[in-house]
Amino acid sequence: MKQLLAVLIVLLAGRSSLVGCTTFFINKGGQLAFGRNYDWATDAGFVTKNNRGLSKTSFQNPEGITTSWVSKYGSLTFNQYGKEFPMGGMNEKGLVVELMWLDGSQYPKADERATVNVLQWVQYQLDNCSTIDEVIATDKHIRIGAENPPLHYLVADARGKAATIEFLNGKMEVHKGNDLPIPVLANTDYATSAKAVKTSGMLNGNKSATFKDNSIERFARACAMVNEFQQKDTKQSIIDYSFDILKNVAQSGWTRWSIVYDVSNKGIYFKTTRFSSVKSISFSDFDFGCNSPVIALNMNQSLKGKVSNEFKPFTKELNLQLLNQSAEESKKEVTISEADRIRQANYAELIGCK
Repeated sequence: MKQLLAVLIVLLAGRSSLVGCTTFFINKGGQLAFGRNYDWATDAGFVTKNNRGLSKTSFQNPEGITTSWVSKYGSLTFNQYGKEFPMGGMNEKGLVVELMWLDGSQYPKADERATVNVLQWVQYQLDNCSTIDEVIATDKHIRIGAENPPLHYLVADARGKAATIEFLNGKMEVHKGNDLPIPVLANTDYATSAKAVKTSGMLNGNKSATFKDNSIERFARACAMVNEFQQKDTKQSIIDYSFDILKNVAQSGWTRWSIVYDVSNKGIYFKTTRFSSVKSISFSDFDFGCNSPVIALNMNQSLKGKVSNEFKPFTKELNLQLLNQSAEESKKEVTISEADRIRQANYAELIGCK
């Protein structure tokens, strides 16, 4: 398990410039949408259904402290490197959790809390929480191991609340409510990003504002467009507008997935670079009962529109196939041995109904 955890750490510890993701949350008149661009070396991925009622134990970390839980909520997640280790997703209560790179992140030192890695942290929250406050409260019981790659998170819920969660100077730092006037996040800490945009006057109509930092520029563009949607009447749907924002902050050659979560209606829209037609799925189309089939959808297919019926059984073999494809397509950035891929694929087989 320690060796496998090390693989996950190496996996995300490639060149940080490649993990230049952008996220945002819009809450306007009861319309709730969460957008995210995922930037990385490969676009391989499955949308995976995760059932409620599953008994899980986290990977054993180098300090030997694990935690166990039973998933309260079902979820749909976007996975590249194996089931149970998502890059992001939404659960059936409307909680969305997405990750981004953040150089300078510093996780807490070892204490009495159990630890999880940065990807399983996402699944843990989707399994156990329905609101951003519940996510924040988990910091009392679990922590991300200090050896993990530097990430931060944007989370949002069906109440229309959002929060940035960062780990700076060994502690969780949260922006929410009045401290989060525009819920946007890229690859610079929120406080620095917000200060730069405020100083530029961009939100007050200064369209000539420029930024040397690519992350802050993407942050500023997304902020301006979210702000404009909030303030102006438009006939464009919140989903279409969200995709316009993602197009505006995309990075040529690196943006692999564009995802919009329809939090209000418990649906997800997504497209990939290779297959640009928008696909949609709805939570109402799935059974998240513990004994219901484990199913998933290959993201890269020439499908269009509603694809909930296109999900197929997600076997250990398919899980390994996804791992192999992701590893091969990103091998210039990371190296994952065949043995480690098998061990990671086998992890999902250890999970069952309570």
